[in-house]
Amino acid sequence: MFGPIASRRLGRSLGVDPIVYKACNWNCVYCQLGRTTPLRHERQDFVPADDVLAEVRQVLAEHVPGSIDWITFGGSGEPTLHASLGSMLRGVKALTEIPVAVLTNGALLYRPEVQVELMAADAVLPTLDAGSDELFQRINRPSPELTFGRLIEGLVAFRRVFGGKLWVEVMLIKGVNDAEPELRDIAAVLERIQPHEVHINRPVRPPAEGWVQAPDEETLARAASILGSNARVVAATAPCLELPPWGDVDSAVVEILTRHPMSLEELVQALERWEPGDVGQALASLARDGRVRTVTRMGRQFWSGVEAKYGETPAP
Repeated sequence: MFGPIASRRLGRSLGVDPIVYKACNWNCVYCQLGRTTPLRHERQDFVPADDVLAEVRQVLAEHVPGSIDWITFGGSGEPTLHASLGSMLRGVKALTEIPVAVLTNGALLYRPEVQVELMAADAVLPTLDAGSDELFQRINRPSPELTFGRLIEGLVAFRRVFGGKLWVEVMLIKGVNDAEPELRDIAAVLERIQPHEVHINRPVRPPAEGWVQAPDEETLARAASILGSNARVVAATAPCLELPPWGDVDSAVVEILTRHPMSLEELVQALERWEPGDVGQALASLARDGRVRTVTRMGRQFWSGVEAKYGETPAP
């Protein structure tokens, strides 16, 4: 569990992370948590579903009604890899009227059993960064079993049967998928899927690969005009993460940076409970102990969890 955090798409979101760190079937070049090594494809029970539900129940009891907008399954990898995702979603729905969302790459939506499990969610937010197999392989670097055709097949099929909201995210990378031909290819695929909304995003956290750059505002606006009338650019929000009233600054820093790499300025803002000097001292101490690390991306220095593996390979 983490948060509630200020989400750019879901308001004040209580995060539920049902898998182990970086368990994913994609190795996206822009992932803020670094490279996925190794790729995982088989579903399993990473953590007991009952433990997850007990923790959700406890956190809900500690918050007044109206202080949480969404309960969001996501976090440090791909949540549909959890074999008991469906029972967890149904369990949370039985606990509260707060809507439930699932952040997913959508890669397993071609499987009927995954579609059935996600029926309990109020919103599913999959990813579509490419309109061709070539770009799909370059950007998302999936497990070999997960082809571009299967991704689109799953998204189209799920849209037909899902009773909730399907909001598709498109992550744009400068010089890769943000030019008009690539955008029109994505638009053609979106026309097949018919999502309720299209959320246009760009990297704001440290991407896994050093060559990844974010497009400018003009490019984002052009993308919105091409990707359809239901497309909008996701605005950046100030970092905000609610932490338990107990604990020390060192633990708070590690907790945040493991899932949300940040610059020093952002981290100080998120940890407003402590003085900036306390946060800086904690970072220095944790860095000496090898518990956090820095990475330079897009001309800025970010702090992240020490487990994150960032690459320095040139653009393919």
